[in-house]
Parts: sequence; structure tokens; C-alpha cells
Amino acid sequence: MGHYHRHAFPMRLTFLDLAVIAAYLAGITLFGIAFRRGQSSVRDYFLGGCTAPWWALALSIVATETSTLTIVGTPALAFSGNLTFLQFVLGYLVGRVVIVLLFLPHYFRGEYYTAYQLMEKRFGSRVKAVAASTFLVTRVLAEGVRVAAIALVVTAALGTGQRTSILLIMALVLLYTFEGGMKAVIWTDVVQFVLYFSGSLTAVFLLLHRIPGGWQAVVQAAAPMNKFRIFDFSFSLTNPAKLFTFWSGIIGGTFFTMASHGTDQTIVQRLLAAKSERESKLALLASGVIILLQFALFLVLGVMLYAWHGAPAVVAGRSYDSVFPDFIVTAMPPGARGAILAAIIAVAMSNASGSLNSLAASSVVDFRTLRGLHTLEENPQRLLRRSRWITLMWGIALAALGAVQWGPMLEAGLTIAAITFGSLLGLFLLCFLFPRATAFGVLTGMFLGLAAILYAHFRTPLLWTWYVPLSAAITYLTGALVSLADARQAEAREAR
Repeated sequence: MGHYHRHAFPMRLTFLDLAVIAAYLAGITLFGIAFRRGQSSVRDYFLGGCTAPWWALALSIVATETSTLTIVGTPALAFSGNLTFLQFVLGYLVGRVVIVLLFLPHYFRGEYYTAYQLMEKRFGSRVKAVAASTFLVTRVLAEGVRVAAIALVVTAALGTGQRTSILLIMALVLLYTFEGGMKAVIWTDVVQFVLYFSGSLTAVFLLLHRIPGGWQAVVQAAAPMNKFRIFDFSFSLTNPAKLFTFWSGIIGGTFFTMASHGTDQTIVQRLLAAKSERESKLALLASGVIILLQFALFLVLGVMLYAWHGAPAVVAGRSYDSVFPDFIVTAMPPGARGAILAAIIAVAMSNASGSLNSLAASSVVDFRTLRGLHTLEENPQRLLRRSRWITLMWGIALAALGAVQWGPMLEAGLTIAAITFGSLLGLFLLCFLFPRATAFGVLTGMFLGLAAILYAHFRTPLLWTWYVPLSAAITYLTGALVSLADARQAEAREAR
């Protein structure tokens, strides 16, 4: 068996492909800008006036948690491994159920723009600032990886360099996000989801047509290498070959989703934009079903690409992120190639636009006192203008981080989020489950939870799939113990 070699074929992008890509980029940008009309406050800009139906929010949630590195990196996982990543996706479903039962009722007991306003109500402005800062740092770094992923596709398609590719996409995303706000983000997400999902299905059917023998040939090439294996019931905290097992998937995936969808402003903002608590719950649960189908599709696509390349030998530790983009530009017919490249670019634009709006929302709402504002009702037009300019600022930051070389992208993005998500999740669990929690206690717990995971990441072989459960547990237990001690000291001082 030969090895898979990147750039083994010449690039063949036709005028029709370029026309399809250009038409999409122009169309989606103009579509997003059109939502500028009717905006008069930050409620309109950050929550879309709470008018989006649940099904649109469900598709927007899926489009937001899907990125170019998901479409590029997930087939690469199956190409070099198997389908065991689906075990982690099962944890995504369990995590959503927990959020529906535990988190969402709290979010709808008032009018909130960000997840961290809830922390202010319970623990004060200092805890809110720490939680919001944790989100801002996590999101901008993780999104930087996702922006970098688009360079693989645009460079393969247009032959442009990484920086040129990033600047082109970020300029268009900034244009419609700056103007249209959250309503533009949600409805462009819907369009982009339909485009990239149908594009991925097209790639599957084209592969079936191109591989001699069709699906039977895929099975014959992949089955001897255990490519169709889904469940692995072994247990390991440190073995890289056991990164995705049933236990790390159910436990790690559940905690990861509780953090990413229950405490991360990027997703919470969409849940807050629902018409009601019931529609918010429907949107989140529906998104879980869609995400399971989506990851199954991407992984099967990776197995088919393995068969397409003649069951090549796989080099351990090597990145195969380019395997799907290479297939698109070298093996797909004109027009279809342009449509699928446009679909993958759509994912990047969808993800970046949602992150930009959420970063701006947290910056404006959670740090408004730094700008001399006591309530969001003061001078709404001025605040709306500031919100747009802060969106621009974050767009420049994401473009800069997108130029960094991150290595295998799917795991890089997930690892960055996993390092900080646990302490943030521990904070929210203390808020919801421990009535005697104090501000000093939860801050101490967050600090120790984050410090423990940073030590584990740099000094131990602990797998990143266990970062969030471990950090959340340390944060919660430390926060609870310190809060009890803090409360006793307060009681003793009052007794004197």
C-alpha cells in the first residue's frame, strides 16, 4: 500500500467554479446586510429582537458549532482512524438534555443578553467580569484556529496565500455582521447550513459513483482496517490511541457540551434569542439530532476517501486535514466543485459571524461599567454604534490569530476550549446547585480548576477529552469548601 501524498494531482479550478464561489460570497453578504433595517437597540443587535423560530435557531446552533475545521478535520479522523468520534457526539446529546433541565430555566428568569449577567445577579460584578473574560479569551483563541482552517480550503481553491484567504473571508463576514447583527447571523446560518450539508451529501454520492464497485468496494477496503468501528469500551486517561472511547465520549462529551452550550456566550446567545423558554429548549434538542447525523455523514465521508485513495498506509501522528479539500479540487466536476468549496467557505463565514457578534455582546454588556454606563437603556443609539465598532475590533483580532500555524486543527480547537471550559462550567454548577456558594469561594474554585488543567496539559499525558470533567469537579468541590469556610468566617465576624 502506498502513502497518501498531498498535492499529488494538479489543481483544476474552472471559470464556472470561480463564478459559483463569487456568486455565493456576494449573495450571502448582501443577504446579511439587508437585516440592518429595523435595528434601534442592542436587544435588536445582539438578540435579533427575539423573533427567530426554534427551527432556525436549531440550524443556527449546528452551523455555529460546525466550522471549517469540523468539515476538514472530521473526515480526516476517519481517514486515519475510524468512527469512534461518534461516541463523543453521543455525549453532546446527553449534555443538551442536562442544559434543558438545569440551565435554561435560570436563563429565562429575567431578560439577559449574556450568560454572565446571571453570575452578576448571584455573585456580583467581579465574578461576572472573570467569567466573561474567560469566555473572551477562550472564544478568540478557538475561533482563531477555525479561521486558520479556512485558509486550507481557499488556498486550495484559489491558489491564494493563507493571509490573503483569511483577509478576504473575514472582510465579507465583518461587513454583514457589522451591519446586520444577530438576526443576520441566524438567517445566514440557516442558508449556510443548507449549503454545506447538501454539499457534503453531494461529495458522498460523487465518491460512490467514482469508486469502482461503489459501496461494496468501500467496505472491502475499509473493513479489514476496522474503519467502521464505533464503540470502544476500554478506559484510559493517558493513551492517545484511546482518545475517543465510550467513557471519554459519554462523560467528556457531556461535560464539554454542558460548558460549550450552557456557559459559552456564542451558543447561549442563540438560546436567549428564542421567543420563549419552550422554543429555546426545542431548538437545543433538535440541534442535537442534527449534529449526530452531520458527524456521521462527515465520518463516513472520511472512510470513503480512504477507499478512494486505495486504502493507503497511514502515518501515526500525521495530519490528514487536507485529504477532503484535495479531493474537491482534483476529482470533482466543474460547478459541483465550486458549489462544495462555497459550502465549506459558508461554514467558516457562519462560525466567524456568530463568534464576532457574541464577542461584541459580552464586551459591551458585561463590561459596560468600564464605558460609564450603568444600564443598557442609556443612550441606545450610541451603544448600538459602539457595539458595531467592537465587532470590527474582534474581527481584526480573529484575522490576526488565523495566520498562526496550529497543527491538526480539529483537536487544536477542541483542546483550547477544553482547557478553560471546565472552570467556567464549575462556576455555573456552583450557581445552580450550591445555594451557599460565595463570590470568594467560586473565584478560588475557578482559579484552582484552571491551574490544575494547565498543569495537566503541559506536564502530564492526560487526554484533552478529560479536561472539562476534571476541571469542573475541582472548581465545584474547591468552590463549595471555600464558600462554606468563607460563610463561617462571616458568621463569626457578625457574632462578635
